[in-house]
Amino acid sequence: MKKISKNIAHLRKIKGVSQEHMASDLDITRSRLSSWEEHRADPPIEMLIKLSEYFNVSVDSLIKIDLTKVNDLRDLLQIGGNRILFPVMVDKDGNDLVELVPVKASAGYLQGYSDENYIENLPRISLPYTLNGKYRGFPIVGDSMPPLESGAYVIGQFVENIRDIKDGKTYIILTQNDGLVYKRLYNKLDIDNHIHLHSDNKAYLPYQIKPEEIFEIWSFVCSINASDKQITDLIYDALLNIQSDVAEIRNRTLRK
Repeated sequence: MKKISKNIAHLRKIKGVSQEHMASDLDITRSRLSSWEEHRADPPIEMLIKLSEYFNVSVDSLIKIDLTKVNDLRDLLQIGGNRILFPVMVDKDGNDLVELVPVKASAGYLQGYSDENYIENLPRISLPYTLNGKYRGFPIVGDSMPPLESGAYVIGQFVENIRDIKDGKTYIILTQNDGLVYKRLYNKLDIDNHIHLHSDNKAYLPYQIKPEEIFEIWSFVCSINASDKQITDLIYDALLNIQSDVAEIRNRTLRK
């Protein structure tokens, strides 16, 4: 876990504490902390959790993401008590781009949402208006939220604080047990410490989840039909890239 050694050292520095101070805070020896920062040893799982709490950064981010790109902990977006790095991508003209999660890639989103390589390989589109914040597009699967049908895409804006959920608005949420779902949410944290999820199709019963089961929340911004030319072109380009990669791998294999 080479990234974590760099992350620990970097986050400690921007937090403004010495090795001795941090070791004391974590109730470990300075030499043990030094061994992690110098990549001579890896923190065990119980210490990964402690480090996550100490820096207020998710364990996934500590392990998978290069946090040395962050110069201020306030640059990390926060949800569920943990902070996650969300770099905003722009095109050559400086316009924000929206990452699009293809249908096939959505099945692996629960494992890949905090993996920078997974996110970097997502196709991107631009929208015909100015964006402020972090946006991502997700495919609709099923018929629980009419009039949207399977094949459409929902563009969502990242919600930093779970308490910002507005009753009756629709959101895309990533949950521990259900993966990606698109539902109408009701914030009942002060009543029963749950978020209530409702489908617009009444054939689907509402249900509740605890806040600690939620990894991401995206507030509905707009939807895009599957027939939209930009979506079609992206899928076509993605297929061409896959075919090109396969051909290159085949050629390299034949040359050996």
